[in-house]
Amino acid sequence: MSISLSSLILLPIWISMAQIQQGGPDEKEKTTALKDLLSRIDLDELMKKDEPPLDFPDTLEGFEYAFNEKGQLRHIKTGEPFVFNYREDLHRWNQKRYEALGEIITKYVYELLEKDCNLKKISIPVDATESEPKSFIFMSEDALTNPQKLMVLIHGSGVVRAGQWARRLIINEDLDSGTQIPFIKRAMDEGYGVIVLNPNENYIEVEKPKIHVQSSSDSSDEPAEKRERKDKVSKETKKRRDFYEKYRNPQREKEMMQLYIRENGSPEEHAVYVWDHFIAQSAAENVFFVAHSYGGLAFVELMIQREADVKSKVTAVALTDSVHNVWHQEAGKTIREWMRENCCNWVSSSEPLDTSVESMLPDCPRVSAVHSQ
Repeated sequence: MSISLSSLILLPIWISMAQIQQGGPDEKEKTTALKDLLSRIDLDELMKKDEPPLDFPDTLEGFEYAFNEKGQLRHIKTGEPFVFNYREDLHRWNQKRYEALGEIITKYVYELLEKDCNLKKISIPVDATESEPKSFIFMSEDALTNPQKLMVLIHGSGVVRAGQWARRLIINEDLDSGTQIPFIKRAMDEGYGVIVLNPNENYIEVEKPKIHVQSSSDSSDEPAEKRERKDKVSKETKKRRDFYEKYRNPQREKEMMQLYIRENGSPEEHAVYVWDHFIAQSAAENVFFVAHSYGGLAFVELMIQREADVKSKVTAVALTDSVHNVWHQEAGKTIREWMRENCCNWVSSSEPLDTSVESMLPDCPRVSAVHSQ
């Protein structure tokens, strides 16, 4: 069994606490002092000192993983599935490694959408300037010109991006289970145009600019010798502070700021934007939605904001484990009535497929998707 550095540092304090607590009332003051000491220790920061560097590969090959012919993620050398606990007792490091792999998989799925599904990557906002933050969606060649049928896919919340249903399923099961690719290919085979939304791509992250504080020694009224002395002291102070910070927080990550994408700053905004600029402009007589989890909430919000347009163009909506709530979202009576006729929510259940599942809300029917959560 391995013992971390942070545990060794804290062990004497814990032992002292135990010994003091066995004493009489006279020891209460010491107990209070030790508790105060423990409260001042940032355990998260202390644990970072045990971590290897947060420096991960930027390719699947660098991780020594690849997708096999069945779409399963396997280790190149051992053939084993992905192992989360790569380093024992380093949960934060393992999580960061998992997240780094997830970002690579997101890019991999984007490539599959373009190469295997022949979708086009469309930048939004459509009138974005060169310098402003941008997002994108994916569309088939005939998405706007197909006169008959258009399929629109919306994933849920979290880390997933366009083309994904669940990152966990992609990594632990296979591409068919965790991506939208089987839906896209079947839709295109059956003559649908396809639009794949990207509702979680709401901002870009950039490093926070460092604020430079002007030194008081810049005053031209001071003698040159005094300014030089102050500058030297300031440099030594900064050197000591940087050394201490490196020791205190060796895994300090960059401070980032978020720059939101115009008119696409949330999943709800994104759904409305794509409707206005693409779906509403399409030639399709019948539009169909498939929306998972938070995607269902985004669709209901779209209905609230564009009720008449949605009713005139959308034929049916397939929801999966949708988290929408017609009461909280204040969907009107006419929307609820339309949803009862045109929507169905397949939910996790142990009941046989398509068995009716009781709902507390007066909106669309809920039926079993067989899977249990």
